[in-house]
Amino acid sequence: MEFKPKNPRSLSIRKGKVDEATTFTVAEQQIPTVSQEPVRSPERWYDSSMKDTRRGAETLELASENLLAINKCGLQGKFKIWGLQFMLIPKHLWPLLVYDICSTTVEAIEAKINKCTRKWLGVPPGLSDVAMYCRKAKLKLPMKSILEEYKCGKARFLTMLEESDDPVVKTVQPSLKT
Repeated sequence: MEFKPKNPRSLSIRKGKVDEATTFTVAEQQIPTVSQEPVRSPERWYDSSMKDTRRGAETLELASENLLAINKCGLQGKFKIWGLQFMLIPKHLWPLLVYDICSTTVEAIEAKINKCTRKWLGVPPGLSDVAMYCRKAKLKLPMKSILEEYKCGKARFLTMLEESDDPVVKTVQPSLKT
């Protein structure tokens, strides 16, 4: 077996802060720190900040880029809405549910989505969100709100932990920012 120092990462925490001075070596090869090269697990990215605030800004920026890409394509408005509902929103829900992103960031993404949606549907910019996402109105649009899906996902996660049959999982009390 041969050790490959580029695969693992090291992280040294002293007194609650990341210590950059400490380096780890194995077989006389230095292991890179998490601050030098962030590591990605199947679910999320880990870097030296150990915070999810940057991920919220990245998700907002990615949503803006994707909305711009959909807007530039030559499709009709109804097809752009279809792409938004069935491709873009599910794509952005995963990072919103995995990372600890506050609801104000999700509201900012929702505002950008609503602006583009009104433009693509040809409705006035003053049309309320209630008219767009209401499920009990006479004219129901088959659209879902990313903010509503985000809140439902967080509630589903909390209920899954609280209603678990495993006593260890049941005692976990996560803090939600919604």
